[in-house]
Amino acid sequence: MSERSNIRDVAALAGVAVKTVSRVLNHHPYVSTDTKARVEAAMRTLDFRPSIAARILSGAKSNQIALIYDNHSPYYMHQIQTGCWERCQAEGIRLLAQPVDVADPRVGDQVRGLVSETHVDGIILSSPVTDCDPVLRALEAMDVPFVRISPGTNHALTSSVFMDDAQAADDMTTHLINVGHRRIGFIRGHANHMASGDRQFGYRRALDRAGISYEPQLVVEGAFDFDSGTAAGRYFLDLPEPPTAIFASNDDMAAGVLAVAHDRGIDLPGELSVAGFDDTTLARTVWPPLTTIHQPMFDLAATATELLIKGGDISHRRLPHTLIERASVAPPRHRIL
Repeated sequence: MSERSNIRDVAALAGVAVKTVSRVLNHHPYVSTDTKARVEAAMRTLDFRPSIAARILSGAKSNQIALIYDNHSPYYMHQIQTGCWERCQAEGIRLLAQPVDVADPRVGDQVRGLVSETHVDGIILSSPVTDCDPVLRALEAMDVPFVRISPGTNHALTSSVFMDDAQAADDMTTHLINVGHRRIGFIRGHANHMASGDRQFGYRRALDRAGISYEPQLVVEGAFDFDSGTAAGRYFLDLPEPPTAIFASNDDMAAGVLAVAHDRGIDLPGELSVAGFDDTTLARTVWPPLTTIHQPMFDLAATATELLIKGGDISHRRLPHTLIERASVAPPRHRIL
């Protein structure tokens, strides 16, 4: 059928009023089952796709939401997008995924433009956009519903979904200590992510509890990508006294450390243990497979989408993390007591 079929064509074929078709499209409760079935059959026959602009003008919803993100890890974002998409698909809602640069001074205007042009019904913000003040102010000014994944600031602003990053990093550091490591390098995440500071806090808290001195030279800045992991790996392994274990704030950076160690012929994990964070597919495909923190990325995204669709009062959901033990961590060859 022609792509130019419109709501009047559907009404004529179904033998109902145009207003009735509009009610079906907007999931109006006062439409009989038989009428709804006839209208839906007519839409399928005509291959009718409702005009989003027309529905917006009539005050109806667009049945679209947007995920806005700025993250350098493709593995992480794949899980986030999949979690949002599957929940949207179950509800018959279209998902738009829009990358932005939180360091761009025009980011607030870019988000305003996205909302104005697409008329999305709501927004999901992924870290670090979730704490980007220009974006938050733009969405508040436009009165657009939004839910944040792992916010680090202003928790009372909107509904949110998160995990305890500090405790997760504490758990991993404690695991490395319990295995026998005392000299543990730590790679921070990108400075724009609030979780980076939380994970460093957890790392330091675990050291303090074990009576191990915090050494600033054993902490380096990363960017949540492979290249910053390789740079950190070279730095640590060039130290006069290299660490016996390196804990990276995500799996991409941990993979970069593994690459440097392999290139230098270092025995893994005999001479060097490496741990990551996130438990992306990358953690299972590198060698040796990474001991890592399983961050429930899919569930975080799906739950955020559910909260956005559901609406209602502000609520916060904390999801659990899990320490996953694999072959990249072992006791140091010369255990330090």
